[in-house]
Amino acid sequence: MSTHHHDGHDHDDHDHGHGHGHDHSAAAGGKPDIGPENSRYELMAKAMRELLIEKGVLSAEEVRSMIEKLESPGEHLGARIVARAWTDPDYKARLLDNAKAACTELGIAATEAQIIVVENTPTLHNVIVCTLCSCYPRSILGQPPAWYVSLDYRSRTIRDPRTVLAEFGLSIAPAVAVRVHDSTADMRYLVLPMRPEGTDGYDEQQLIACVNRDSLIGTALARAPMAA
Repeated sequence: MSTHHHDGHDHDDHDHGHGHGHDHSAAAGGKPDIGPENSRYELMAKAMRELLIEKGVLSAEEVRSMIEKLESPGEHLGARIVARAWTDPDYKARLLDNAKAACTELGIAATEAQIIVVENTPTLHNVIVCTLCSCYPRSILGQPPAWYVSLDYRSRTIRDPRTVLAEFGLSIAPAVAVRVHDSTADMRYLVLPMRPEGTDGYDEQQLIACVNRDSLIGTALARAPMAA
């Protein structure tokens, strides 16, 4: 069973019809092909950056500072949130009820209009996508990976999430439902992965090491460090 979640509604096997004409095969590393459109955007961004510096509109130091500001959030913030939820049931309840407020409790400034945390369970696996562009919880996870913004991932995850997840090396059992959440400019999602087995004696810092970016998007599971 696969469902698509968007603006509070579930749509069974909903197809948005984002067609494309390139190969659906996974790229090197087992991840969806990021497509040539992203390479063009990267080249355009680099050319624009160099032109602005050449014309004196921006200095190289200003560009570096802006890049550092964009990249300062990262998976470590999401990992802190997850580790706290794994160790504090009351915090977990608050996180699922009001994610932005729960982030603030940890000193994490979630700047998106709305963030919804969705919990993985033994019978439900959640995966995040933005079918229209690249909406992503950047204030928590930083910049999205290239594959997240690719047309290949954006179009295929809605239609056939199990196959896409398999390309990431994640096989979901038939008995486990897969729910796809479509991010928007006003609403971003974050996955609360299941706590790995064998981590009962772990403290919060050890649990943080079990969480990586892909597990916060839903294209991987959280794993104990010795199994990573």
